[in-house]
Amino acid sequence: YMNTIHLSEEDFVRRVANYRKPRAEWHYLGDRPAIVDFYAGWCGPCRMLAPVLEEIATAYKDEIYVYKVDVDQCEAIADAYDIRSIPTTFFIPSAGQPVKMVGAISKREIERQISEVLLKKQPHHAEV
Repeated sequence: YMNTIHLSEEDFVRRVANYRKPRAEWHYLGDRPAIVDFYAGWCGPCRMLAPVLEEIATAYKDEIYVYKVDVDQCEAIADAYDIRSIPTTFFIPSAGQPVKMVGAISKREIERQISEVLLKKQPHHAEV
């Protein structure tokens, strides 16, 4: 059972943002904060990041969405957001601008972005 959610271009327009609008102001459509992972099946670092994002999606399933966008299937989205290398991860708060990070980021860094950008919390120390 996967908690990460794979998006088509139509899903993205409905659940994240209308990338087809010409350079409009960012307007997030979701009802809770989200992570969007731009990836490709052939990308080694993307494959390393995938299980980490699955763990994150499971741990935070009641608080955030974790979306995956295959750049080979969704080239128009990748172009719209200037995705030049993968993996690229967007951290999207309910209000305000997304934070864009490039490369295979660590679980600790993802959790830091979740607490600071998405949930706007003080870091909680769950790891023992």
